[in-house]
Amino acid sequence: MNLDRKLRLIKGVAEEIVTEEELLELLGEKKHPIAYDGFEPSGMAHLPFGIYRAMNLKDLLEAGIHFKLLIADWHAWINNKMGGDLERIQRVGKYFVEVWKAAGVDIKKIDIVWASDLVNSSEYWKKVVLIGKSTTLKRATRCLSIMGRKEGELKDVAQYIYPMMQCADIFQLEADICQLGLDQRRVNILAREIGPKLGWWKPVVVSHHMLMGLQGIKEPEGFDENKNFDKEISSKMSKSKVSTAIFVHDTEEEIKEKIRKAYCPEKITRDNPVMEYAKYLIFRSFKTMKLERPAKFGGDVEFSSYGELEKAYLQGDIHPLDLKNAVAKYINLLIKPVREHFEKNEKARELYEFVKTQRITR
Repeated sequence: MNLDRKLRLIKGVAEEIVTEEELLELLGEKKHPIAYDGFEPSGMAHLPFGIYRAMNLKDLLEAGIHFKLLIADWHAWINNKMGGDLERIQRVGKYFVEVWKAAGVDIKKIDIVWASDLVNSSEYWKKVVLIGKSTTLKRATRCLSIMGRKEGELKDVAQYIYPMMQCADIFQLEADICQLGLDQRRVNILAREIGPKLGWWKPVVVSHHMLMGLQGIKEPEGFDENKNFDKEISSKMSKSKVSTAIFVHDTEEEIKEKIRKAYCPEKITRDNPVMEYAKYLIFRSFKTMKLERPAKFGGDVEFSSYGELEKAYLQGDIHPLDLKNAVAKYINLLIKPVREHFEKNEKARELYEFVKTQRITR
């Protein structure tokens, strides 16, 4: 595969690349550069994790990327997820692996790494300390947003270690590319600054889009870097906000009901979550999108690209309810294989039943 094709695949995943020139140089130097993403095991899998992440992985693997998925069990422990119970956190991590498998991720083509294995290395902790000694307290505090926390929400000193650990993960995993969501941008930029200072390297940051929750846009309480990015992070679909999320275990009727209640203003596509699901999920998975309508309302209509759908919606040719019905149908088709895997596979079902009974803590 030529460089242009590889670059197009990666750019198709990216909301932001820091920097594109460095990425192109990296692709020219290494046939299979290493990228990583990390996940705290907590809660049930939703659309961004179970469907969107799998889509991005497939494109990156096609581009020749050697991908490492970090199950950040120690990070979740520090962040008091699942009540701060490491054993329960690790069972949720095993559930996460089953979700990826069910979503079509070829587990044989990626490396699944547990943070609990990384922390057994003295070299890892040396990196954590070196990074901590090279980071000001103010900078570390700003990086706490990667945990979904603000300064006033800190419960213990261990949480200050979290950003230093996540930065160390990059270098311990020998990652050339940090391929995480925009909400992790601050620590990835920190790694780019610190790496060369400590004699390591400057990783390329390929940040993917954050799928919006059903509630629509949510203005950030404060921002100091990029307002659009902060709005996207504040509005992302979150597992802990059950009423604004779609999960991979939702039934067809539950999906329809949730989409019907979603924010979807007429003739407006910007900050419209239903249109966003069409753009980032449906048109990446299906060649066309068909809206079924009674003849008196114009009859069925089919679109071959998001651009066509967007134009029709902006002109008022598509009613929000017709759009919602179509989006719900296609999302159900995407979720169905995952849902059925957990219904039919005994091991997967047991893990799901365990996760379902747990009280999710922030």
